Amino acid sequence: MKPILEIQNISKKFRISHELSPYLTFQGRLLNMLRFRSTVTSEEFWALKDISFSIEPGESIGIIGKNGAGKSTLLKILSRITPPSSGKIISRGRIASLLEVGTGFHPELTGRENIFLNGSILGMKRKEITKKFDAIVDFSGVEKFLDTPLKHYSSGMQLRLAFAVAAFLEPEILIIDEVLAVGDAEFQRKCMGKMDEVANSGRTILFVSHNMGAIKSLCHKAILIKQGQVEMIGPSAKVVEHYLATTQHHAENVREFIQSKDGKINLKLPYWIDAQEEKVNTYSYGDNPTLRFELELSQPIENLVIGLALVTKDGSRIFTSHSNDDLQFKLPNPANGKFTIDTRIDLPSLSPGVYDIIFGIKDKNHDTLIYSEDEIVLELNYIRKEKDGDEGLLWHTTNWQYRTNVK
Repeated sequence: MKPILEIQNISKKFRISHELSPYLTFQGRLLNMLRFRSTVTSEEFWALKDISFSIEPGESIGIIGKNGAGKSTLLKILSRITPPSSGKIISRGRIASLLEVGTGFHPELTGRENIFLNGSILGMKRKEITKKFDAIVDFSGVEKFLDTPLKHYSSGMQLRLAFAVAAFLEPEILIIDEVLAVGDAEFQRKCMGKMDEVANSGRTILFVSHNMGAIKSLCHKAILIKQGQVEMIGPSAKVVEHYLATTQHHAENVREFIQSKDGKINLKLPYWIDAQEEKVNTYSYGDNPTLRFELELSQPIENLVIGLALVTKDGSRIFTSHSNDDLQFKLPNPANGKFTIDTRIDLPSLSPGVYDIIFGIKDKNHDTLIYSEDEIVLELNYIRKEKDGDEGLLWHTTNWQYRTNVK
């Protein structure tokens, strides 16, 4: 069987303009125009460079990468919204795409009219659309506004209708960008359930998301895009693991010190230490990491509380801890001056991998004085074997026994 989608050496070039003299007055710009002097220059930017891969019928493919990597540009090319600068796409099925709220809809037409318009664009006959019409309306929940022009819909209503149209009109290929992230949590769960149903029906899905948990659960394979090129293609768990291990997004905006808005607290960015109180970046499985906070208070603060949470890279919270949860721990009250706080984290069963630390400091009124969620990671390594794919959040060693059967 031939692939349902073949992408052959796709590249996309944009021309970026730069203002040479951004601070010229109107009079200065006018003088340059009269003298035929341009204040604008441009350069070429390759959003995609020589992308090639193929997708088999029924596959669910996750596309991941940093912001600006070229993911959305690739989807727009596959959806024929924008043409490639070079390369070739061979599609052997109808494509429905949900890239931006309102894409493919006409604002002056009603919800009912837009459903039939989208179906026609997909090449479906009116009879086919009518057959799916009630299911689309029921899923989207816009029945009350069905005969209202789309321009009066909220963005959430447009999104629900757009997803329902794309999913229920049964295209062979469904392309969905991160647009689902703008919906509420209940709607996202509903969409993920429907996408799982679509995937199990044998249709093909291309899904761009920053939610690594969704990518791993929904997609058989994943494609990692980096700086406009394919860096890795393979089972979603392995590609996601590689991406998270090599992406230090937390390091892009690392500060040495964090100061509260009112200037009362100066905090050295928390860091990990080992048993010898040396700074470390990683821990081995079975060790208990210690996080150190060094604070300087310029004036007394009553009922100072430090909190932290450990979360997975896909955003799932593992636990939350506060300094006042430990009844054996007592800070001076009010706290003042310079002091150091250590917190030892007992992680006997946490599966090795890379995790994020969220931390914050509050006062007696529960006002947040300091908060950070993207500057510290905890990396746990294996010490006995190589990790073999996705082994779950917890890594347990069970008891194994052997005996020879004797008659």
